[in-house]
Amino acid sequence: MISLVAHSGGPTAVINASLLGVIEEARRHPAITGLYGARNGIEGILAGNFVDLFRQDPRTVDAVSRAPGSALGSSRLEVSPDQLERALGVMRSKGVRYLFYTGGNGSMGTAWQIENMARDLHYELRVIGIPKTIDNDLFETDHTPGYAGTARFFACAVRDIGADNLSLPGQVEFVEVLGRNAGWLVAATSLARHQPDDAPHLIYFPEVRLPLEKLMDEIDAVYRRLGRCVIAVCEGQLDENGEPFGADVREGSRGSLAMNLAHRLAVLVAGGLRLRTRSEKPGLLGRSSVAFPCPTDWEEARLCGQAAVRAAVEGVSGQMITLLRNPGESYSVSTGRTDFANVAFREKLFPAEWRDPAGAGVVPAFRDWAAPLVGPIAPYPRLD
Repeated sequence: MISLVAHSGGPTAVINASLLGVIEEARRHPAITGLYGARNGIEGILAGNFVDLFRQDPRTVDAVSRAPGSALGSSRLEVSPDQLERALGVMRSKGVRYLFYTGGNGSMGTAWQIENMARDLHYELRVIGIPKTIDNDLFETDHTPGYAGTARFFACAVRDIGADNLSLPGQVEFVEVLGRNAGWLVAATSLARHQPDDAPHLIYFPEVRLPLEKLMDEIDAVYRRLGRCVIAVCEGQLDENGEPFGADVREGSRGSLAMNLAHRLAVLVAGGLRLRTRSEKPGLLGRSSVAFPCPTDWEEARLCGQAAVRAAVEGVSGQMITLLRNPGESYSVSTGRTDFANVAFREKLFPAEWRDPAGAGVVPAFRDWAAPLVGPIAPYPRLD
């Protein structure tokens, strides 16, 4: 059987580990006679631009698996029904029987459409989804490959900014965190807290509208207590009117998103509270950096790639691989599967019960859930 791998959506620091898993597992099955990668996802499929993955040196593949970004390239192209039919025609002409599609909820929607159209056209194609998103907003899986490493980056970044903020009191600092409409990543910055006055002092979730007056009041309260303040805010945060506080907005494949939210909030707070403010936006550095390694994320991404190949060989189609947390005191996972219909075009938001009702933060249950994924965020020592 000829197999094909395609990446879709924004890359992560571990997407190539999933690719490694696919290649490793495919080499173990004599039924798979060829394995190709589509250059730049669906665009590569449409163009018939494939890379022979079985001809790659295993040492090169292993080295690439530890690099961020997508070794094959990815795509955010929103395909029309005509383009999907053309893509199926290309795959059919190349003899492709297994398709491994790596991405988030929108990508799983595309994979679902491909699987349905192949069935309608009487084309025997097995389509398996490999989960990938830093936003952690896929249903049916405990978490997604790409989330833990990015969560670790932002937790470490806020910890380090907090140390700077402690050194020179008198400043309010906004840290803009990725995540779009889901607060999983901004919640993870709470792992930087070890002492009551550690950053982040305030965490805001895009699931909850934030009146500017409330933001001002809560910053003012922290500043009066500590003489400084660090705020972690998700890029998708909106005010009580559903607007991004007057920030510049860009339109993308997944809707509108503020381009300079933290900067805009810093300007508003500086004017409203007469305080010195600053904003930081790591942006795509958060999803592409490997400066803070997260071995668990890498291993689980690889595991998902391996499981996808096994599923296809077993005759499965129209399903995405999931990660299931095993019961017990020590952390471990196994893989499962779920139908595309359960995950396609659906956003799993941060649970309300994990937000701290007493303030802008999280409850211990979230930290207990996230800590095994992200790994320890060691505090910095202080002088007695």
